[in-house]
Amino acid sequence: MDSVLGQDFISDLPQSIIETILTKLPVRDAVRTSILSSRWRYKWANITEVEFDDKCVVVSNDKGYVEDNLVKFITRFLFLHDGPIHKFSLSSTYLQCSPDIDQWLLFLSRKDVKELVLELGDGEWFRAPSCLFSFRKLTRLDLIRCELDPPPSFKGFPCLKYLNLQQVLVAPDVLESLISSCPLLESLTLSYFDSLVLSIHAPNLKYLSLEGEFKDICLENTPLLLAISVAMYMTDDIGELFEQSSSCNFDKFLGGVPQLERLTGHIYFTKYLSIGNDLGKLPITYHHLKIIELYQVSFDDMKEILVILRLIMNSPCLQELQISDSSNLSVALEPPDLGFWEEESPCDHKFRLLKTVKITDMSGVPHEMEFIKFLLESSPVLETMNIVPSVNATDGKFNTLVELLRFRRASAQAEIIFFQD
Repeated sequence: MDSVLGQDFISDLPQSIIETILTKLPVRDAVRTSILSSRWRYKWANITEVEFDDKCVVVSNDKGYVEDNLVKFITRFLFLHDGPIHKFSLSSTYLQCSPDIDQWLLFLSRKDVKELVLELGDGEWFRAPSCLFSFRKLTRLDLIRCELDPPPSFKGFPCLKYLNLQQVLVAPDVLESLISSCPLLESLTLSYFDSLVLSIHAPNLKYLSLEGEFKDICLENTPLLLAISVAMYMTDDIGELFEQSSSCNFDKFLGGVPQLERLTGHIYFTKYLSIGNDLGKLPITYHHLKIIELYQVSFDDMKEILVILRLIMNSPCLQELQISDSSNLSVALEPPDLGFWEEESPCDHKFRLLKTVKITDMSGVPHEMEFIKFLLESSPVLETMNIVPSVNATDGKFNTLVELLRFRRASAQAEIIFFQD
């Protein structure tokens, strides 16, 4: 150990500072500090945050050899560890279904763990043992490629604030029960679920991210939601189910989120919202919604256009709007009913805070042009409108640009930026 005038300054630092230093190191290097001197032999054994991955051992082409060494390293670390472990993270492609993980979790259930991350590689799903549901102090839980089946005695995670489930096998009713039994839940991420019907009850939820094949989504008790991101993948069966729906998806999903500040809708999202009853007066006004991003919108579908109009016209604080087009040119270029715009986009409506608009994959179809015209005429503080044409709309780009430049603008500062490929 380096020293000045014989004094070891680092070893004399308070234990809390030494632990902070060791926590910043990869766990393998933290353990190696034991060779510095006798005083450092077990200092690593008190760190409260540990992250294990495949880099903890020497990489080899022999998968069995690597797996065996990794199991031995983690087991020995936990056996020698002294004190609480507040964060435990395991990310490995070698330990998909190792029985040792069950033993580690049983050991950790007595260690006051607050953050638990399990990310296991391709192959057979890891079945979470029942002891996982006894982590009563958890504030964060990340599970990737796991199978969940809570025991009947499970009453929820009373302290959980962040839940991230990706490629997790779990029954829909079990998932709903899990979410509703976490009263402090603030952030929820569900990714790569198939054919899921889901009702979310989470009164303290602020951040929601959904990605997968969702047959139906209902936000029944999420009044504090601030940000939503949704990507919906649609099979033919789900598409038919959507079309047969009689309830209004817009009301079910966005009818009870008055605090919403940011909305991001990816593939099929506006299609999903448009299904159901015709959209009259919206149940709420989004007084806090500042950023809206909607991708793959069909400007040949009047119901989708109506969804967008209702949404942005009921967002008086909207500042940023981004939309990407996925119109079917052969349909959208048929003679359009442009009288729709006189009825649905009143000339006296103003987007008083809208400063930035971006339209990507623009095809130049009539309803899309009318939408842009409406935005330009109704945005008195607009600063920039970025237009990125579709790669398929090769013909008429110059004419489209000329037409855009002719549109009247409510903002003298508004600049149209047309990106050429």
